[in-house]
Order: sequence, then structure tokens, then C-alpha cells
Amino acid sequence: MADQSDAVDFALAAYREEGDWQVQELAHDVLEDLHTLSHALRRFPGDGGAVGMVAIDEDFFIIVRVAGASTRVLLSDITAADEWELARSVVDFLALPDVEEEDDQVPAGDLDLLGDLGMHAMDLAVLIDDFDLYPDEMLSEVARRLGFGRLFDDAVGLTTNA
Repeated sequence: MADQSDAVDFALAAYREEGDWQVQELAHDVLEDLHTLSHALRRFPGDGGAVGMVAIDEDFFIIVRVAGASTRVLLSDITAADEWELARSVVDFLALPDVEEEDDQVPAGDLDLLGDLGMHAMDLAVLIDDFDLYPDEMLSEVARRLGFGRLFDDAVGLTTNA
């Protein structure tokens, strides 16, 4: 697989510091694979870990949550593993079978990885099933539900200055 860093729409880390959400952009070189991304997220000083949000090619997203030695992950579309190294590394981490061409575009991983922060599995599943939304719009809604929607929208350029 060729260098795919140009296809990254955005990569952000969100974490709470002294109760307030912080959002920082992640360098694209940490998006090589899930291990590298998880390691980068562990450097943030969050009270209870950090959440990584990556959107790629207006096609799919990955949410990674790290806390201590724990890594939880959600891939919005398992078929992305056919073309994208980062998605492939998520499928490998989850120890899922190889993706077949006829597989449906379904999520893979832990739908409840943000449940304790306010975005429960059922809500996340409904959001991912909305094929009218782009990954940035889905992740914006996730960020809003978690309490850092404005910071997220500012960071990815969704904020409009009226």
C-alpha cells in the first residue's frame, strides 16, 4: 500500500485535563498503524486517557481510546481494510477474519468505547448507519455528545463564522 497520508481528512486527540476537554491535532506520521497511533495517544495527560479520532478520504473513520495499557477501537467500515493500512491494522488488532469483497460496510470493534463519556453503543451504531453523513459530520456529532463539539468543529474547519 502506497503512502496514504494525503488522504487523511483529519486526525485529532481529545482528552480531559482538570475536567476540561482539550483537542489537539495529531501528526500524520503517527497514523502508520494502530500501534503507532495508540502509542502517540498515550502521551497526552488526560484524566482517564485520550480519544483519537481519524477520518480518511471522506470515506470512513477510526476512534481509538487509550487509558493506561488498555486500547479500545472502532472502525466505522470494515471494508476499508482492503485499501487502507491503518484500517487493516485495526482489523488485525481485533483479530477479525480477512475482509471479503462482498462484505457489507459495517463497523468493527467496540461500539461502546465511549459509553461512559456519554455516547452509548446504540447511539453510535445509529449514527454510523446514517449513509447521508460524512465521517467528519459523524465525528462532530460524537464530539458534541461527549462535550467538546465546538473545539472539534474549530479544529477540523466545520465552524462557520457568521
